[in-house]
This record gives sequence, C-alpha cells and structure tokens, in this order.
Amino acid sequence: METNETPFQAAVKPGLILGMISLVVYYLAYFIDSALLASSWFGLVSLVISFALVIFFGRQYRTELGGFMSFGTAFNFSFIVIVISGFIGLIGQILLFHVIDPALPGVLVETAIKNTMETMEKFGASPDAMDPSMMDEMKESMESSFTVMGQIKSFGVILIGSAILALILGAILKKKDTSAEF
Repeated sequence: METNETPFQAAVKPGLILGMISLVVYYLAYFIDSALLASSWFGLVSLVISFALVIFFGRQYRTELGGFMSFGTAFNFSFIVIVISGFIGLIGQILLFHVIDPALPGVLVETAIKNTMETMEKFGASPDAMDPSMMDEMKESMESSFTVMGQIKSFGVILIGSAILALILGAILKKKDTSAEF
C-alpha cells in the first residue's frame, strides 16, 4: 500500500525551490540595477512567477495523490510553499540589506520617494503641495521597514497576504473525485 506525503512534507521541496528562484531573481535585479527593486512592476512580475510556480508544483502534488485533492489539502500545500519561500526571501533580504550592501535601503527609499512624486505629477498633483512633515514621516516609515525588525514585521503582514493567496491557489488546485457520486 502506497502512503502519500502530507501537504507539509510535499510542500517543503517546492517551497525551497521557489524560495531559491525568488532569491536568484531578486539578487539578479539587484546586480542589474538596484532601482528595479523599488519598482512596482518588478514586484508584480515576481508575484506572477511565484503564483505560476505554486500552481505548477500543486498540480504535481495533486497528480501524486491520484489526480484529486481537497480544498483543505490544496490550501495547506500552497500556504506552506509560500511561507517557506517567503522565509528564504526574508533571510536573503536581511543579508542583502545588512551585510552585502548596507547602503541599499537608503537608495531604495530615495527611489521609492522619487517614484511617488512622479506618480503624483502624473495624476496632476504638485509635489510641492505635499506637506514636508508628511514626506519626512513617509521617509522614516520606509527606512524603518528595512531594519531587521521592520523586515520581520513585514514578513508577519506578508503571512496574512499569503493566506489569502493560498486560498485562491487552493480553489484553483482542488479537484473533487466525482466518480463516487451518483
């Protein structure tokens, strides 16, 4: 009799693979142009790649289970893959921001503020109309998100988003065995 892996056991390897792929993409973007890390489209592309890979790995796991998977199993598998991948990303970012290039957070904050100002101008708002104290507060908030504690807190918030993403992925990956129904 063949025993199947639990969703946790099955998710470890894909989580590690996805985490390493995400880290490689992140570091490649850093080496090409660190300003890419502050662009919204880079985050969106990374999310789409991650989404697609979780679906790919989830379908493989569903096949191992005999072609069918309940929503709960699909959710657990997806969530664990995303959490493991996110943890690897957290470690990689802490290394990048605090060991490899401690000046990078400052560059990213300045780039993000510049991008915000450009977006405001596109919508017709004058950058001079923004209160300087608000700008300072925004800058301090961004800078604090690059500290080790800030990154850990962000990871906690990301876990909530990951649960929502895993719900969506669970709905996509589930497949009910209807052969037993009359």
